[in-house]
Amino acid sequence: MVWLALVCLGIVAGAMSGLVGVGGGVVILPALVFFFGFSQKVAQGTTLAMLVPPIGIIAAFTYYRHGWVNVQAASFMVIGFLVGSLLGAKYVSHLSNVTLTRVFAIFLILVAIKMLVSSKS
Repeated sequence: MVWLALVCLGIVAGAMSGLVGVGGGVVILPALVFFFGFSQKVAQGTTLAMLVPPIGIIAAFTYYRHGWVNVQAASFMVIGFLVGSLLGAKYVSHLSNVTLTRVFAIFLILVAIKMLVSSKS
């Protein structure tokens, strides 16, 4: 029955991704750690492995049809993401799970604070 819980997690993350643009890092990763008992590293690796197939293509295409995708910006970010994910994956082996979990939590807090105090709509 764990597979059913994972499918449900995927549905929730997919819905959140389509709705507000978050999924893997904000929804799936913490759920894998807290509800499924994954270590931070295994949760991150599993989340990245899940993203290998073009799972976001349908939602991205829907946004594209409405004119809400900057293809040029996305293309440049893909290049950066490829380089950054390689560097991050190599560096993560030097961090403990506790340190990695704390870094992730601090990142989420900083993003949340920025979004709360931002005056842009």
